[in-house]
Amino acid sequence: MATVRLSFSPAPVHVRTARLVGVAVARRAGVREDLLDEVRLAIGEACTRAVALHRQYDVPDPVLVEMDDAGSYTVRVIDRAPIEASIGLAALDADQLANESLNEDDLTTGVGFALLAGFVEDLQVRPVVEGVGTEVRMVWPVGR
Repeated sequence: MATVRLSFSPAPVHVRTARLVGVAVARRAGVREDLLDEVRLAIGEACTRAVALHRQYDVPDPVLVEMDDAGSYTVRVIDRAPIEASIGLAALDADQLANESLNEDDLTTGVGFALLAGFVEDLQVRPVVEGVGTEVRMVWPVGR
């Protein structure tokens, strides 16, 4: 049982690093090989969304990524953008997100929740407990 934590400045160049680390941790955790592309794409989309929100709202705080292999492979991507950036999208499950119609502003800030829902069966999006930011939580099964 291990947790890997990354924090990076909100720059698009760091998204690639988060994807690479995320796939390496997924492989070590025992995620099936045929799911690793989905893991890579989902982590990239969630991190791109967080970076875009930080840049859009001039938030200098780092984007946080936590990867955990306790029973399943769980990835949490946490932004610190104002909560109103995700009003109406927080606390939706994957089915709701897949059916959510996203406007052009949502898509240009990298929200892409419909895309994420296609990669991740167990997807949750909710406000951060402290009230500033959003947590995108994604879970994949491990084959131990």
